[in-house]
Amino acid sequence: MEFRFDDAVPVLRRTPAVLHALLSEAPQPWTTGTEGPGTWTPFDVVGHLIHGERADWMPRVEHILRHGDAVTLPVFDREAMFEASRGLPLATLLDTFAQLRTDSVNRLIALGLTDADLARQGRHPEFGIVTLRQHLATWVAHDLTHISQIVRVMARQYAAAVGPWQAYLSILRTGR
Repeated sequence: MEFRFDDAVPVLRRTPAVLHALLSEAPQPWTTGTEGPGTWTPFDVVGHLIHGERADWMPRVEHILRHGDAVTLPVFDREAMFEASRGLPLATLLDTFAQLRTDSVNRLIALGLTDADLARQGRHPEFGIVTLRQHLATWVAHDLTHISQIVRVMARQYAAAVGPWQAYLSILRTGR
């Protein structure tokens, strides 16, 4: 499927509501469980998404529009949320994410991006030349990846509890 701006925006708009529905007022074991050492909790993922709103998605859109590929995009700290979210309630993180995402999508739409804008190139610190279109498509796929991650982590909390039905639940099998 090709990236289409008008198809991407509704996904970006809905992510906060999806996370709110999954996590708001969920008992703590659902929001703080992991898949094992070195993996993220649903709480961590929400913090990561907040950091992305502040330091990645729209800042990089604006960077590409301003500098093209002449200035490398700033490096994104994928784990900044561990410090930034420490001690905050999940409800606060969900509300913060919802507000930041609304602001980001409104800023994105206000840019009135054209096909020529979407073809603009930036220089990623790891991948080299990327287009604005690729960056925006990645934003959508990133949201969906983390929604999937949250659901997977939550489901795996019951991996042992389901007993033999685990054979029918692919989400509970490692590596899938």
